[in-house]
Amino acid sequence: MKSNPDTLLNTHDELIHSDALKVKSHVQRSQEDWILHTLMIEGYDVPFRFKRQGKYRTLRGARVNLTYYPAQEMVAGVPMEIMKVVRVKRT
Repeated sequence: MKSNPDTLLNTHDELIHSDALKVKSHVQRSQEDWILHTLMIEGYDVPFRFKRQGKYRTLRGARVNLTYYPAQEMVAGVPMEIMKVVRVKRT
């Protein structure tokens, strides 16, 4: 089933949707039974993160549509802003 970003945005007030963002960096790491994907987007200083069951082909240099919300994560006792991605689609 394909997800519609408009439906998600209407349901959840805190979600943000951005189109045609250029990916500078894409890192994939194993984390228990999941693969943690971290994207760095051109023009943004915060990492965009999401988990999936398997690896993707690299998104480096690609344009993507992202639906995400801001969150904080503790790294070495310091709060760090991240963006939790709920929907990613290559354009």
